Amino acid sequence: MDFKATSFKKELFYIKNERIRMSAEVLINMMPDYFFHEEASSTGKYHPSFSQGEGGLLRHTKAAVRIAKELLVTKTFGDDFTSDEKDLIYLALILHDSIKRGDNEPYTRFDHPIYASNFVKSNKDKTELTDEEVILLTSMIETHMGEWVTDYKGNKVLEEPKTKYQKMVHLCDYLSSKKFLDIKFNEENEIVF
Repeated sequence: MDFKATSFKKELFYIKNERIRMSAEVLINMMPDYFFHEEASSTGKYHPSFSQGEGGLLRHTKAAVRIAKELLVTKTFGDDFTSDEKDLIYLALILHDSIKRGDNEPYTRFDHPIYASNFVKSNKDKTELTDEEVILLTSMIETHMGEWVTDYKGNKVLEEPKTKYQKMVHLCDYLSSKKFLDIKFNEENEIVF
């Protein structure tokens, strides 16, 4: 497992379907290098302190996946999804901000969910994901911004989440960005208890 996939070793363990897990590793290893080093928010305005500094975007993403894990093990939330659907939720969260700066641009692109979705679609042939899985996966990635769908000019650029899958991914990403959460990480960017 190369460095990039190793950064998500624990999160990959959550994915039970080996075919989906192996596909996740392939996609993670193709993510831009900047994802593993930059902050989740260049201004610090939209994310808590654990998401700032070197590796902040990685920690934000790992927190979102962990929030999903905590919700999906409960009957209240987990019973609404099959095992493979849970795996695709974890993968959507791993990839949701993967192309946050587009083609290595200096700042976050508002339309980064579309970039991340296109990244998955254009690399589908390198994975073992089915067409149906790619459609579900990319729909969750594309709508992870929730109700924030207009750019700074007021143009509607993104779609709001409508399905239970899209809403779960948005919820986990949203909670991971809240400043009242104080998630602790060790030097290896693993969540500690």
